[in-house]
Amino acid sequence: MTQAQTYTVTARHDDRGDIARIRFAPKDGGPVVPFTAGAHLDIYLPDLDLWRQYSLCSDPAATTFYEIGVLKDQASRGGSVAVHKRAIEGVDFKIEGPRNHFPLNEQAELSVLLGGGIGVTPMIAMAKRLQALGKDFVMHYCTRSEQGTAFLDELKAADFADKIIFHFDDRDDAQRLDLTRDLPDATEGTHLYVCGPQGFMDWVISTAEGAGHATENVHREYFSADVDLSGDSFEVECAESGVTVTVGADDTIAKALAAQGIKIEVKCEEGVCGTCMTDVISGDIDHRDQFLTDEEREDGDVIMACCSRGKGKLVLDL
Repeated sequence: MTQAQTYTVTARHDDRGDIARIRFAPKDGGPVVPFTAGAHLDIYLPDLDLWRQYSLCSDPAATTFYEIGVLKDQASRGGSVAVHKRAIEGVDFKIEGPRNHFPLNEQAELSVLLGGGIGVTPMIAMAKRLQALGKDFVMHYCTRSEQGTAFLDELKAADFADKIIFHFDDRDDAQRLDLTRDLPDATEGTHLYVCGPQGFMDWVISTAEGAGHATENVHREYFSADVDLSGDSFEVECAESGVTVTVGADDTIAKALAAQGIKIEVKCEEGVCGTCMTDVISGDIDHRDQFLTDEEREDGDVIMACCSRGKGKLVLDL
């Protein structure tokens, strides 16, 4: 587990689309921990006693600050609203990371970056890195309108502006994202990266894989997910500690074990960040997360304890 550090908000820009662009620097000075394109920060929100994850959009070559973009989403569980309220210049935050579960394949012959709304943030870091490497790429950025498009001025002025295609929902059909037109042919050297609302991502992923793009070449990062936590009760045995608990119909593995003094670190509570991944010794898993690949699910040896369930008894390596 990465040790939390204190970072100070050094700048904030309220951009189009109700998105705050926030810069952090180490409170005690010095450089930031290096990161790679696709990485995110875990940010603690003390008012809610919650951790939330935000992708880095700053240049991986930058050494003095991190930058994130946060959409103020009134329909969320309160994290984004809390960030917007608290993140003003001079305020300190407890931050863990950076971590990268969405890494860029820098050897790809062609990289296609597809960002929906605030899902563009990791794509910006990727584009900056790919441009620095002199690699072939294109970025598709989908928003509801030009007036609500954050990062617009920066991207239009970027040295890779000719590799960005904007798609606005309120314009004519011809300029909207058309996957039959805009996705390249599937090749071993072509890699796709997608981040955005779940519906957007599901559409892109299913279309790309249906067109022949290999699953391992279609990289995805969900920043939130609609997850059903309910289900039949089941038992969880902790092999190392000897504790056995019953996880109720509306309970989770992490909460049931915490009540017995066995703590599994949980952050997103939606199965998207990977923090609560736990080794499974035996048992049939009902995967509910959006983090594991299909291959990892088939292996059946890890579970996201914040949301996934058992089909009968599970034995965990705890």
